[in-house]
Amino acid sequence: MIRILASLFLAALSASAAFAQDQLKIAIGQRGGWEQCVSELGQDKGFFKKHGLVLDLLYTQGSAETLQSVISNSVDIGIGLGTHGMLAAFVKGAPIRGVGGSFTSADEQFYYVPADSPIKTMKDAEGKTISISTNGSASNMFALHLARHFGVNLKPQPTGAYAATLTATLTKQVDIGFSAAPFNLNYADEGRIRVIASGSEVPALRDMTSRLIVVNVAGLEKKRDILKRYMAAYRETLDWMYSDPAAIDAYTKWSQLPKAVASRAPEYMTKRNMDPGRISGLAGIQEDAVKFKYIPAPLTDAQLKDALPVDRSPEPGFMEPHRISYDWVVAGRDAFEAAAAKEVTDAEIEKYDE
Repeated sequence: MIRILASLFLAALSASAAFAQDQLKIAIGQRGGWEQCVSELGQDKGFFKKHGLVLDLLYTQGSAETLQSVISNSVDIGIGLGTHGMLAAFVKGAPIRGVGGSFTSADEQFYYVPADSPIKTMKDAEGKTISISTNGSASNMFALHLARHFGVNLKPQPTGAYAATLTATLTKQVDIGFSAAPFNLNYADEGRIRVIASGSEVPALRDMTSRLIVVNVAGLEKKRDILKRYMAAYRETLDWMYSDPAAIDAYTKWSQLPKAVASRAPEYMTKRNMDPGRISGLAGIQEDAVKFKYIPAPLTDAQLKDALPVDRSPEPGFMEPHRISYDWVVAGRDAFEAAAAKEVTDAEIEKYDE
């Protein structure tokens, strides 16, 4: 009898171990977009469970709030952190590291006004307010680029997530709203808002990794295997999202968008630009960060390798695919500093002071 009980006890322990799941806390900026749904849809589909993971998801108002969650180590991973803001925090000593890209380019970004607004094009927007999620976010940098591209002075104003921004814009609390396709495209289709510009119009943003997947140093050191499994499940979820029509149905339900609108997400956010193994445009990112005073100077070679430890991981599938050419990035550092000093004056920067 004792042997039988012992055998049953050991069997129960084995079964418990087999079903043990590691938990990860994930902070994600701006619920509703295609980029932001990966972790939740992947968990619902079972990809993360397959890799022994249970995700505790927190949706924030934007990348700046997500960044603070990572810095404080209250979450394990931050999704969608603005690259410029992440580098600025790193330079100031924040214990964070970028382990992948969450989106490259700004093709999904669009800017709109209420249907009855006197603003017809960006050329009419001189001195107007433009919405951003939070100060220091990717949307903040996009707004600065938009102003420079169209040659107008704009006043960035934090309005939070897409839904809150839409309300603020329609109620005239801000002149120009922003969103990420397909979110809010239905309001454009219905004629309630007019799109006056898009991120795809700004050449400098087309091949720039605008948002990152970021971890706290403590988590990177203590949970490397768990993070590796997370990235594997993340990639498997992306493969499913771009190959199975059922993914659009799942996204439609999750986002609560009309299916005709939700189904346009892959059009604006291609799989290539969603690939976490793609980090590009670091040269331009650093140049911008200096111009707009996110950082005092481009990072050194050692700083870049420390901030984005993407070419030093021996484990396949976790950070290794990025293989960035740091020599190419560092080669233009002196040119970045000279261009930043010459092209943008302190007076210009003050116009965009946050």
